[in-house]
Amino acid sequence: MHSEQIDAYLRRIGAGRPAAPTAQALRELHLAHLRSVPFENLSIHLGEEIELTDTALVAKVVDARRGGFCYELNGAFGALLDALGFGVTRVQARVYDDTGRLGIPYDHLALRVRTEDGGDWLADIGFGTHSHLPLAFGERGEQKDPGGTFRLLETPEGDVEVIKDGRPQYLVEPRPRELADFLAGAWYHRTSPDSHFTRSLVCSLITENGRVTLSGRTLTTTVDGERQVTELATEEAALAAYERHFGIRLEREPAVRGAG
Repeated sequence: MHSEQIDAYLRRIGAGRPAAPTAQALRELHLAHLRSVPFENLSIHLGEEIELTDTALVAKVVDARRGGFCYELNGAFGALLDALGFGVTRVQARVYDDTGRLGIPYDHLALRVRTEDGGDWLADIGFGTHSHLPLAFGERGEQKDPGGTFRLLETPEGDVEVIKDGRPQYLVEPRPRELADFLAGAWYHRTSPDSHFTRSLVCSLITENGRVTLSGRTLTTTVDGERQVTELATEEAALAAYERHFGIRLEREPAVRGAG
């Protein structure tokens, strides 16, 4: 990324250019990204291609002002952090389902980030409801975060299990990976009927005092712990909600294939 692209990305997330790639700068960028770029799987249901290259992912987030799911969001964020001088390692993880079983290899893309002041962090802005701030990668005690209480535990095999509020979330393999390594995982999640991404719609964003989520025509807003659910009656209302709450302008409403 050249300097103008970096500046455009920082404007997209409402962040200033950090003076140095420090832990505090990483925390600020991480939270700014979560509050500006939605976690969404709309491309899957709009029939849009998902290209896993730095150029394509940054263009989607910055130029098209869209969001994405893990491969896209952490892929784009990793490119930004690289350009700002952070030490970025892309790592693969397998996600636990509700029964405690692990998903496929390359189920999830996360980032291990090293900072100039000696920090070693797990940064993840692509896992939906997760930590708001990076997690200390080497810390094995509880880590308090606005998103919950987290722990990172090393397994006998050398992997790292990420736990939120006492429940395992995913298992990280610390070995460095390339963005292209995640192509099979991304293909699975946008095509397989067994993937939860092909079976549901989601567009979700952290706000300063809560979260807003649009799932199909169900709009859920949480403000200071108070949750309100609104059913939108028409396509026009859904499209207006995408633009109002997420800054996403669509020509047609995405719909789950076979729904209804």
